[in-house]
Amino acid sequence: MSSSPACKISIVTEKLPNNSTHFTILGAQNQPNAMAAEQGLTAEAWISSAKDAIGAYLHVPFCFHKCHYCDFFSVAGKEDQHTYFVDRLVKELATVGPHLSQLQTIFIGGGTPTLLEPNLLRTMLEAVQRYLPVGNEIEFTIEANPETVTAEKADIMASCGVNRVSIGAQSFDPALLKVLERWHDPVNVGRAVSFVKDAGISNVSIDLIYAIPSQSISLLQSDLQNVIALDPMHVSCYALTYEPNTPMLQRLKTGEVMRVDHELEADMFDLVTTELTSHSYAQYEISNYAKDGFTCKHNLMYWKNKNWWPFGPAGAGHVAGRRWRNNPRLSDYLLDTSLPPVQDVELLSEDIQAGEAFMMGLRLLEGMERIWVESLLQMSPNNWRNPVLHRNIDNGMLEWKKDMLLLTDKGLHFADTVISELLIHDENEPRTP
Repeated sequence: MSSSPACKISIVTEKLPNNSTHFTILGAQNQPNAMAAEQGLTAEAWISSAKDAIGAYLHVPFCFHKCHYCDFFSVAGKEDQHTYFVDRLVKELATVGPHLSQLQTIFIGGGTPTLLEPNLLRTMLEAVQRYLPVGNEIEFTIEANPETVTAEKADIMASCGVNRVSIGAQSFDPALLKVLERWHDPVNVGRAVSFVKDAGISNVSIDLIYAIPSQSISLLQSDLQNVIALDPMHVSCYALTYEPNTPMLQRLKTGEVMRVDHELEADMFDLVTTELTSHSYAQYEISNYAKDGFTCKHNLMYWKNKNWWPFGPAGAGHVAGRRWRNNPRLSDYLLDTSLPPVQDVELLSEDIQAGEAFMMGLRLLEGMERIWVESLLQMSPNNWRNPVLHRNIDNGMLEWKKDMLLLTDKGLHFADTVISELLIHDENEPRTP
């Protein structure tokens, strides 16, 4: 059984005389959307489901340059659109905010949120504080390119409740940054960290990429030493992936760059783990490491299949078994006066929900609780995941430890393969009655 077909809808808002808001779902050409109706999706149900979200993601699409590996929605330049965007985002926050329950995590990503001018950055962050309900334990993260962090912006972030900053270093080697088409001076990573810490935000995360074409083990070792010297509380370290429709994939196809071979990439993964864990960073997810008490709540929300609500163009959401994406067109977002046009709305089948739960949950080093695994297996038609699970246990890729299912050390190197087998059914896979 597959998920329901995706549909494109608009959520139109109308202010009533009593100052309440009326919501209407429309499809193409502003006509009632039949597919939404088939899914039992009404405007009231849509907006009321926001109360189940425990997190919020805000997408700021502006960059001063598009990195070649990035497949997130972003637009270079467009400085003249920044004010219009922030005004539009504030209206969206004001519309949805009253329907949310207390949030545990807020994440502002992009794009480059810190590319916004200081006054616009403050306006956006103050609107988040004003309209989104948060508790005392909120994790409030903003992504930053080191080239765009100033002392003034760091002070604004701190004064507006931001308590975690994720800085995209990617590498400290100028030649490797050039391969990635990443435009920043490596020296400014340390400067950005200092600005943020001086403003009173101690929870700093640094992003690294490894397995970059022409990167050696020694160059990766140097990058890791540079990160450790900056003493962040959290490190994300991902192998370079060649995403569809990116310049990096095109360069790979034309032979301009060469992919790092699998054996070297595996050695790099081991080096990352060894270096970071030996400096008090616990590996809690395949590509993420944290000092005690500083795991990323927002990413844990994703990996544990919880609910979140998106804001801004291209923001993706997941609530109550339904996922969707806001229309990834800045012009549409700026022109619309209601909630963002929504596309790719899917009511997920139990089989797909189970597959995605395995896909995310097995990335965690702690694994998945037995009771959760057993319930997911029951959601699989004809129990098709049972033999897949047992085969991977027999092959030494998965194991049970204290009623937790997790990847073995061997399985961590083949995580994508193991997870893909549990994600989607292979018609040639034998079934159990």
